[in-house]
Amino acid sequence: MANIAILASGSGTNAQRISEYFSDHPSIHIKLILSNNPDAYVLTRALQLGIPSGVFTRDTFYKTGAVCELLRNNDISFIVLAGFLWLIPRNILEAYPRKIVNIHPALLPGYGGKGMYGEHVHEAVIRSGERESGISIHYVNEKYDEGNIIFQARCPVMPGDTPASLAARIHKLEYEHYPRVIEEILTSDIR
Repeated sequence: MANIAILASGSGTNAQRISEYFSDHPSIHIKLILSNNPDAYVLTRALQLGIPSGVFTRDTFYKTGAVCELLRNNDISFIVLAGFLWLIPRNILEAYPRKIVNIHPALLPGYGGKGMYGEHVHEAVIRSGERESGISIHYVNEKYDEGNIIFQARCPVMPGDTPASLAARIHKLEYEHYPRVIEEILTSDIR
C-alpha cells in the first residue's frame, strides 16, 4: 500500500481531484492533507473528503523535525505537492528521495522559480508572447521547480488570453494528468 500525504497552501482543487481519483484505489491511499496556511480552503476540502489534515508553521517546518516525524508516524511513503508554496526542507528531502512530486503550471524550465506560481506564471507567459504553455510534473529537490521532469502536457496560448482564461486550460491539464502520472509512478514502484 502506498500512503500519500498531500501538501497544499491554498484552495486545494488539485488535492480534491487527486483524493477523489484514488478514493477506491486498491493500492494507493490519500492518508493525510497538510497545509502551511491555517485559512487554506484545502483544509475544508479535507474535512469534506474525510481525510485527516493538519497545519504547520514556518518554524515547525524548517527548524524542527516535527513534520517529517508526522509523515513517518502516518506511514507516508509518497508526498504530493499541490499548490504548496514553500521549499521542502532537507530533512524531508533526505527521508523521501525521489518520493516527492510537484506540478507547475508552465513548461519548465521556463517560468519557474521563486515567486512563479499561479497567476504570476500565466501573466509572464502571456507577456512574453509564448504560443503555448502547459504543465510540468517533476520530482522535488532543494530548489524551486528544478527537479527532474517526469511529464509535460501542452496547450495553446490564444490571442486575447488573460491569465484567468489561460489558467482554466492549465487546470484542465492538471486535473486530467496529475492523478494519472502519480498512479503510474507509484504502481511502477510497487511492482
